[in-house]
Formats: sequence, structure tokens, C-alpha cells
Amino acid sequence: MLIRRETPADIDAIRAVHAAAFAAPDAPDAVPVEATLVDALRADAGWLPALSLVATDPDGQVVGHVVCTRGTVAGEPVAVGLGPLGVLPGQQRGGVGSALMHAVLGAADALDEPLVVLLGHAEYYPRFGFRPAVDLGVTPPGPWGPQHFMARPLAAWRPTIRGEFAYAEPFRTL
Repeated sequence: MLIRRETPADIDAIRAVHAAAFAAPDAPDAVPVEATLVDALRADAGWLPALSLVATDPDGQVVGHVVCTRGTVAGEPVAVGLGPLGVLPGQQRGGVGSALMHAVLGAADALDEPLVVLLGHAEYYPRFGFRPAVDLGVTPPGPWGPQHFMARPLAAWRPTIRGEFAYAEPFRTL
């Protein structure tokens, strides 16, 4: 497997990855919001091309994707929102998602981003250093409860980063 930045040639494959990864079992023909969310994020001012990564198999086929976009804490651009992260169903539980997570966290750290936040399973993401964001003084936006709103401080983290987190606009219009 190779992890690299997305290119324009990957856009259709990325959409297909998220459509398959987030397909509802009871509505397999419905297009999951995650499949169109990445397109909306790509068109938004919060898009961070260096933090949109794909995983490819040995044949060069895209099998996974992760993206981080600009977020704010108390109105300051000191954080990124991670997601969606998707892996083709046939490749899940094989390390692709973990490799993408480690790669995007490393890339965000190298870019001196102080904080990465996400909405996710409280049992899964701590293995990557995530913890409840409220423990860092960062509160969730909108209707999301603090139990699933997690944050991962990076090397540039400062304890003065406190307040409500806001995602890039496409997340706010879901």
C-alpha cells in the first residue's frame, strides 16, 4: 500500500470509496452524505490539499481516503477537522484506515497544525492519541455531544487554545 496526496485524477475513485464505505445496508442505492461531502469540502475555502490523502493498492487503485479541512477554535484558525475517512469494504480491517490516520496526523504535525478534531467512536480513536476535546477546553459545535467529539493535540498545541470548535462550512450545512 502507498499513501500519497490526492490528485485530480483520484476524484471519482475517492467518491466511490466513500460511497462504498458508508453505504447503508438497508438502502444500498442511496448516496451517502460522505460521498458528496468531500466534493463540497474540496470546493470550500477550508480545503487543505496537503491533508487530503489516498491509500492505493499495489496496482495503483485507490482503496482509502482521508481529509482534514480548516477549522477554528473560538474563531481562530488553530485546528483542523478530520473526516471523512473511508476505506473500501473489501480492504477494511487490513490496516488501511490506520495507515491513513497515521499519515494525516504526521502531515498535520509537519505543517505545524496544533490540533486535530473529529467526531467518532470513543472506543476506536484513542489508539491514535485522541481524547475528549472538552478535556482540552475545546467544545463541540452544534448538536454533537462531547462523548464523540475528540481531539488530538500535536506538537504546536498550546493550552491557550480553548473555546468552541467550528468545522469548515460544508460540515455546518449537513
